[in-house]
Amino acid sequence: MAFTRATGKHRRPGRIHRGTARAAGVAALTGSGVVGSLAAPALAAEPAAAQTGITPVVTLGDTVADRIDAQAAAQHEAAREAAEAEARKAAEEAAREKAAKEAEKVRAEKERAAREAERERLNAFVSPIPGSYVSTGYKTGGAVWSSGSHTGVDFHAANGTPVQSVGAGTVVEAGWGGAYGNQVVIKMHDGTYTQYGHLSSVNVSAGQQVTPGQQIGLSGSTGNVTGAHLHFEARTSADYGSDLDPVAYLRAHGVSL
Repeated sequence: MAFTRATGKHRRPGRIHRGTARAAGVAALTGSGVVGSLAAPALAAEPAAAQTGITPVVTLGDTVADRIDAQAAAQHEAAREAAEAEARKAAEEAAREKAAKEAEKVRAEKERAAREAERERLNAFVSPIPGSYVSTGYKTGGAVWSSGSHTGVDFHAANGTPVQSVGAGTVVEAGWGGAYGNQVVIKMHDGTYTQYGHLSSVNVSAGQQVTPGQQIGLSGSTGNVTGAHLHFEARTSADYGSDLDPVAYLRAHGVSL
C-alpha cells in the first residue's frame, strides 16, 4: 500500500518547545530520583538559560516538600509553646505580686488592729472592786481624818476581797503606808496616780507594770480604820494633798459607778 506525504512543510520542534519538554523531563526525573545520574549530563549539553531565554523549571519531590512542611509546622509549634510559656510565666509573676501585696495588706491591717487594741487597753479603766459601791464619799468631813475631810472614797468590801488596778500603769509604792496601812500607789498611763489603802495583803511590787483589771492585793482593815473596806484615791502626783475627786476621775475614764 502506498503512503503519500501530506501537503505542507514539516519542521523540527523549535528551541522553546524542546526546552519546555526537557524541563518537564527533568521534573519527572527529579521526583523519581534519577536526576542526579541521568539528567545532569543532558542538562549540561543544553544551551545556558541566558542563551535560550527560557528559565528551567525544577519541581521538588513529595518527600522533600513534606519534610519542609513538617519543619515549618514544628517551628510554628515551638514558637507557640514558647509564647504560651512566656504568658504563663508573666501570669504567675503577676499572681505572686498580687499575693504578696495582699499578704502585706493583711499584715499591715493586723498590726494596725493590734496597735488600736493596745491603745484601747491602755486607755481602758475599770472599778477597783467590780460590783461594789462607794460607802464614804469624797471630802466627807470628820475628826477621823487628819486633814479634816476625806481625801478619797471608801468602797464597800469584806476582808479579803480582790482589789484591781483601775487602769494601766507602773507601781511606784507597794507596802506599808502609815495611816493607810498596806497600800499600793500606781502611776497611771495618762500620768495621774491612784492609791489603794488598808489592804490585808499586797500582790505587786514597786516598778511592776500593771494592766486594767489586774489584781494588786486584797481588801482589809490595816492602818487607821474602823472596819474592812478599800480606801481609793486619785491624785495629780504621788504625794499626799494632790487628790482629785475619785468618782469624777473614774467616770471621766468611762467607769460607771
